Amino acid sequence: MFEYCIAKKDHLYKILELYKQLHPEENPIDINKANIIWENIENNNIKYFIAIDKENIISTCYLAIIPNLTRNGRSIGFIENVITNDKYRKMGIGKKIIKMAVEYGKQNNCYTIILKSNVKRTEAHKFYEKCGFNGNSKKAFELKFEEYN
Repeated sequence: MFEYCIAKKDHLYKILELYKQLHPEENPIDINKANIIWENIENNNIKYFIAIDKENIISTCYLAIIPNLTRNGRSIGFIENVITNDKYRKMGIGKKIIKMAVEYGKQNNCYTIILKSNVKRTEAHKFYEKCGFNGNSKKAFELKFEEYN
């Protein structure tokens, strides 16, 4: 029914289309800038996991694997920018995307996977807990530098 895979550069434009739902208040990134960033993504251990319905990307998240000198050299996985098109929610698609990212992290020697979410997104927090994440085990701190628009 849906195709699930690791994104390639050919998927970039459609990922950006989906991100309009994630941050509707933001001006879209310039496609030339996005292409340069994608090259950096491909050169680092960052993977975007996607679900496709026909030609449209309907869900995505990314996993960055960060090398680590503690935990016997096991890496840290960081999941961010989780989004499922609002027309496709509550169908298990987002859960499958998260599971793909987590499995990739396990296969690549991560000892932990961290997922960050806005404190106001309580429904998303319930979803992440259903995916196995513990929202009470750590506390995150954030330092923002400027607005994005």
